[in-house]
Amino acid sequence: MTVEGATKVLLVVREFDEKKDCRGVEEVERRCEVGPSGKISLFTDLLGDPMCRVRNSPAYLMLVAETVTVGKEDDKEEREIVGMIRGCVKTVTCGKKLSRSGKINGQDPTKPLPVYTKLAYILGLRVSPSHRRMGIGLKLVNRLEQWFRDNGAEYSYMATENDNQPSVKLFTDKCGYSKFRTPSILVHPVFAHRVRVSNRVTILKLSPFDAEVLYRRRFSTTEFFPRDIDSVLNNKLSLGTFLAVPHGSYLTRTWLGSDRFLENPPESWAILSVWNCKDVFRLEVRGASRVSKALAKTTRLVDRALPWLHLPSVPEVFRPFGLHFLYGLGGEGPLSVKYVKALCGFAHNLAKQFGCGVVATEVASCEPLRLGIPHWKKLSCNEDLWCIKRLGEDYSDGSVGDWTKSPPGLSIFVDPREV
Repeated sequence: MTVEGATKVLLVVREFDEKKDCRGVEEVERRCEVGPSGKISLFTDLLGDPMCRVRNSPAYLMLVAETVTVGKEDDKEEREIVGMIRGCVKTVTCGKKLSRSGKINGQDPTKPLPVYTKLAYILGLRVSPSHRRMGIGLKLVNRLEQWFRDNGAEYSYMATENDNQPSVKLFTDKCGYSKFRTPSILVHPVFAHRVRVSNRVTILKLSPFDAEVLYRRRFSTTEFFPRDIDSVLNNKLSLGTFLAVPHGSYLTRTWLGSDRFLENPPESWAILSVWNCKDVFRLEVRGASRVSKALAKTTRLVDRALPWLHLPSVPEVFRPFGLHFLYGLGGEGPLSVKYVKALCGFAHNLAKQFGCGVVATEVASCEPLRLGIPHWKKLSCNEDLWCIKRLGEDYSDGSVGDWTKSPPGLSIFVDPREV
């Protein structure tokens, strides 16, 4: 609280009200998205829904920080939203252990089982430029973390750009978070032409049920794997799960389900799922020079005029564009990298069909399959930064210990609901 003469200014942190707060939140977003002069910046349009990036999670909350000015001549209160934060809670894999009993659900007892924990995620922290360095961001984080604890979360994490020093300092210096993982965000433009997909590969679309069976049987011990993977796969934004196998080894009409597939899988195979972010938010690149825009437009014109040449082209990213996010990438066998590349080509063509500007994914920095993921370095981020904090003293499973101190694995499972 500040006092100026007879005027008092109070700061209130409260839950977001969809009926009356949308305009104030959009104004804060607009003020915070003023990019650096002369530099290219990426802007996000939430399509009128400030909660769109957490709405599909099992439990979520959005808080706003509001100044209340009282004591003016007309005795009326003046309220202004000056900050906001979003968060969600879900159950994910944090480690693995061996079974102490016999077979479980028909699975080999020598294979490790997932260890789950309740994990909270913080995103969308914004404070209006005119109200920074007043402790508002810290108040928002503290209040959200209390909600996390009330909902049983044992850990909380956040993601930011590695060079976003104000955000990194707030969370590591003042909020008690530690640097945890540095995954890579890989982005590929959607060309005007269709990408060739190897004719040595057959790509099958799995039902949500078969996709769930395969993911749980093969990838449930992957770090950050969501326990409610069925909710993810059955969400209307999930456009499908696709399996790449050797050409002719399986056909849609002869597919007998994931259980039979896993009993005798081919030597090599790969899988990925596609999430439609275009219906959640749009992106836009601002700050590019006229020359850059003209060159990009030229590449698109040439690509459209001569599609058989398969020339790379820059999509229309200087206007709002959508994206598809690739999640649940995995595979086995010596040709799994090539099969992932085929799946990415298939996903590119699907994104072209939907009118997207780019396809993107996020993988662990040491992910073995990343060699099969086409991407442009200028559009990608080699090191995203995830920071984590332990919220509870007790653990759901003592066999893991303190997750914040565990070494990184080869892979992570990035939940598309949090993109």
